[in-house]
Amino acid sequence: MSRVGKKNRIIPAGVQVEIKGSELVVTGPKGELKVKIHPRVTIAVKGNEVEFKVVDENSKNDRALWGTFSSLVNNMILGVTVGFKRQLEINGVGYKALLKGADLNLEVGFTNTVVVPPPAGIKFTVEKNLITVEGSDKQLVGETAAQIRHVRKPEPYKGKGIKYLEEIIRRKVGKTAAKAAA
Repeated sequence: MSRVGKKNRIIPAGVQVEIKGSELVVTGPKGELKVKIHPRVTIAVKGNEVEFKVVDENSKNDRALWGTFSSLVNNMILGVTVGFKRQLEINGVGYKALLKGADLNLEVGFTNTVVVPPPAGIKFTVEKNLITVEGSDKQLVGETAAQIRHVRKPEPYKGKGIKYLEEIIRRKVGKTAAKAAA
């Protein structure tokens, strides 16, 4: 049995959960999110709770779908009420991030600035060397933050690059330190 899937998700005030055909639509103060329902999963909205069922509770794949859809709906409810954010930090001499309109301009050691346009539903904010990616869709926020990090990944010798705020970079000793030790 899926422990996560068996848990009914409570719908807070101000959030609407509707099933339209084979799609689940969650609407709240921060926007609207949709997910296509898998044919082996049944979702029912009863009062202020969302209930999940699967075709075969003993099947490993069905149990996985059960928990996955329960978590997806929970993240959708959190997204339309609170929202999600991911923070990135820029390290390096001369490295900086600027906002031009809604676009994020990154100056990270290339000859040209790298322009990252925000996908629909994503908002960028910049404070000194900190970039914040905000939105209501958890997957889209994470994917956009990963694309920004991919522009200039942190290198292990000096730690220059773009990293997640909570990420720890394992540093390596350079070849000059190896010569001095010998």
